[in-house]
Amino acid sequence: MSINDLIDDFSYLDDWEDRYRYVIELGKDLAPLPDAEHSDANKVKGCVSQVWLQTHVANGDNGEPVLTFIGDSDAHIVRGLIAIVLRLYSGRPASEIANTPADPVFRQIGLDEHLSPQRSNGLHAMVGRIQADATAALADAGVA
Repeated sequence: MSINDLIDDFSYLDDWEDRYRYVIELGKDLAPLPDAEHSDANKVKGCVSQVWLQTHVANGDNGEPVLTFIGDSDAHIVRGLIAIVLRLYSGRPASEIANTPADPVFRQIGLDEHLSPQRSNGLHAMVGRIQADATAALADAGVA
């Protein structure tokens, strides 16, 4: 499912309670993060809940790094937020990740209006971590 499909799904849900349940369902579909990867190195700083992101870097067809991510959290709603962020960024070239702002998508879905300030800060910490990993991958590849 693409991020546009996800935005369409949210547009069919009339109230935030339905959207909230949908976010939780998205989290249930996340690929599992192995227990060994619940480490300090993978922990996202700035999140109130425990959040871990594992980054995989591969060479794309044009030599630019492509990043995929696996994430997990100890909170159901946060697992759903991770699923949304991964739909936006995982599997994309590093330059696209580094240059794609998340806020427009969050506004379309309604996350900007319905998350607590703490959850919103955590969500932006996840995006910051993903974009930092993309920038680092570009630098390591000599593309930056």
